Amino acid sequence: MPPLPVNLQRIKSDILALAEIGRDPVDHGIYRMAFTDADMEGKRWLTDQIEAAGLTHSTDGAANISTKIEGVSDAPEILVGSHIDTVPCAGALDGTLGVIVGLECLRCIREAGLSLERSIELVAFSDEEGRFGGMFGSQSVCGEVNPEKLATMTDMNGVRLEDELRRHGLDPMGALDAARNPESIEGYLELHIEQGPVLDRIGKPVGIVDEITGLFTWSVRFKGEANHAGTTPMDMRNDAFMGLADFAHEIPRILDENGSDRSRATIGKAQILPGATNTVPGLVEFSLDVRDTSENVLDELSTAFRKALSAIARRRHLMFEFQQKSYIAPVQCSGKMIEVLTRQSRLLGLDSNTMPSGAAHDAQIMGRMVPVGMIFVPSKGGQSHSPSEWTAWKDIEAGANLMLNTLIQLAN
Repeated sequence: MPPLPVNLQRIKSDILALAEIGRDPVDHGIYRMAFTDADMEGKRWLTDQIEAAGLTHSTDGAANISTKIEGVSDAPEILVGSHIDTVPCAGALDGTLGVIVGLECLRCIREAGLSLERSIELVAFSDEEGRFGGMFGSQSVCGEVNPEKLATMTDMNGVRLEDELRRHGLDPMGALDAARNPESIEGYLELHIEQGPVLDRIGKPVGIVDEITGLFTWSVRFKGEANHAGTTPMDMRNDAFMGLADFAHEIPRILDENGSDRSRATIGKAQILPGATNTVPGLVEFSLDVRDTSENVLDELSTAFRKALSAIARRRHLMFEFQQKSYIAPVQCSGKMIEVLTRQSRLLGLDSNTMPSGAAHDAQIMGRMVPVGMIFVPSKGGQSHSPSEWTAWKDIEAGANLMLNTLIQLAN
């Protein structure tokens, strides 16, 4: 059987239509954060497209939207999906592309009248982007949500997830019923923009993900002594900012000695207090985001960063403390999925690149429960989480064709 092609014009139309929901006319960014009115409008748009394709849809207790092509057997099904919620001032493709391409794959299979052994189900997960902590939809499917967690999930403005769900007529406790039986799922496949520069720079149309990075984030404080900038000699200062400066310069050494070529460490946010131009800083608070595809490497980096912070604090006569804000374990993609994706890319004449994912995705959560695979398509200039985010249509078509024909093979 020759490869089945997607309809690129339908994909284009869907991407451009959904991009208008939550679009700001001033900065041109998309504001479709989880469980906002715009997000719920986006969910309604998606169900309309599913119905227009002649498919049925359902919504679980976590507000995940699903539709499927039924297989002829009751064998475990193949899941495909991503998310349509966004960060503030987002681009048109992050998450959305995987949902739209997944729907296009089901449309193509239905129109071709293919008989599949296994069912293929599309899932559009809720709150991947983290308004309420992230991955709420896929965590619910994996049974990782409990009543205590539901009761304590809030956004940065203190809005409770429970209240937001009720505002839209949803029962928060329904998320507990969204959990799936792992034995009912053969595997999960996700298509996503790379959100980095690698594929764009090497000129390859698709990436096949072998590992999804794990990460931990810390909130760190150096406490010294605020004092007068003019009257306190340099050798008598307990300058909290100098502790941060020393630590920032230690990061490359720590990665070289304890990390791997897939390690990343970032200080993305810092606050200097009291924040006056004529005062020696007495307190510095900053974030530390550390990533690697190996759990052992993450453990080694955690130890090395703690030792470095402690040594700097002693040397600078500071106190330091840290709090781990999050931890996500790395996930290995399924060897079978990688093999099928690699074979299909060759059959389609696509030059693929095997690579890690440096960002977290719903596939990372699903990978705790079932085998997973991921397809990347290039991000122009490596840009994402901004209105500049874009992927060439020919690359979107290539990734979509790879997704479609891989799903057909996996389902048979």
